[in-house]
Amino acid sequence: MKINTADRLSTINEYYFSQKLREIDLLNKAGNDIINLGIGSPDLPPHPAVIETLQNEAAKLNTHAYQSYKGSPILRNAVTDWYSTWYSVILNADTEVLPLIGSKEGIMHICMTYLNIGDQALIPNPGYPTYKSAVTLAGGNCINYDLLESNNWLPDFDALAKKDLSKVKIMFVNYPHMPTGQLPTNNVFEKTISFAKLNNILVVHDNPYSFILNEKPMSILSVQGAKDVAIELNSLSKSQNMAGWRIGVMCGAKERIEEVLRFKSNMDSGMFLPIQLAAAKALSLSKDWYDDLNTVYAERKVKAFELLDLINCQYNKTQAGMFVWAKIPTSFDDAYKLSDDVLHKSNVFITPGGIFGSNGNNYIRISLCAPVKKIEEAIERIKKS
Repeated sequence: MKINTADRLSTINEYYFSQKLREIDLLNKAGNDIINLGIGSPDLPPHPAVIETLQNEAAKLNTHAYQSYKGSPILRNAVTDWYSTWYSVILNADTEVLPLIGSKEGIMHICMTYLNIGDQALIPNPGYPTYKSAVTLAGGNCINYDLLESNNWLPDFDALAKKDLSKVKIMFVNYPHMPTGQLPTNNVFEKTISFAKLNNILVVHDNPYSFILNEKPMSILSVQGAKDVAIELNSLSKSQNMAGWRIGVMCGAKERIEEVLRFKSNMDSGMFLPIQLAAAKALSLSKDWYDDLNTVYAERKVKAFELLDLINCQYNKTQAGMFVWAKIPTSFDDAYKLSDDVLHKSNVFITPGGIFGSNGNNYIRISLCAPVKKIEEAIERIKKS
């Protein structure tokens, strides 16, 4: 019997990494021992105190029930303290914070909350592929806006002003930017908020990378008046090494929290309380935690640069985040060919930039989520191939 899938899936393909990991798994089963430098999944553990909190709370008899759809007040207060300490942003824990089962969930919830069929959303090119898929699944239409190396991977608001924005309801923004590692500035955040107010657009700032190889974490909510037009997604996946725990948060005005909660509360029944309490512990960690984490990533970054030099790529050494973004040599037509060449000749996987949009076609991305020794092994393999 044939069961037809919903029309909403007609333009949605399986996530690139889902397909590629299957290919890598088959190569490994054939004895190839692939070194994966493509995925941004932290290989380091959370702080021991975070794990201890989870263990202790999970052992209690009264922590296994359904939880509040708005999340534990302990976690919400931890988020507000975190935002105050690191971003100088004041939030109301009762009304302006919504814990999420990962910030990726939040992207989908926001699209389903605000987009009607035919509404448009501005999507960065290059940018996180989930923005496009979430908009499409919600019935919206994606309008790419260019991020170019010549403009430091920042939005060109003059070019955007020339577009027909009458149907645009949402604009996705992401700094420090993935995949390019471009850091934000106060100026670009201020321009984004001004642009959104002028055009009645809701800005969704996706901010999971602000602590990785970056000494000055920033939030778009620090801009005066930002809560009028912006909401921010944040995550513990990268900054706290808790990717598999699925803990994110949405911050914004009371009205936005209530609107998204109307959708979210119909999709899940809250998070396991011990995970929320462990997350609160993670958010209370001192600067030493981030310094130690970034010492590791800085060492790996040096080795990633060595690998890129070996394959004649060009890159900016000041980029932030847990990836390195680099322009491929002119001897390759696009990054997919370079990625496949390295994979099949050297058994090393690096991500082709084209999966993030057409403006990434001539770039590759290397993940720093692998030990120095593993990156050194990748370098040796490429030398021998």
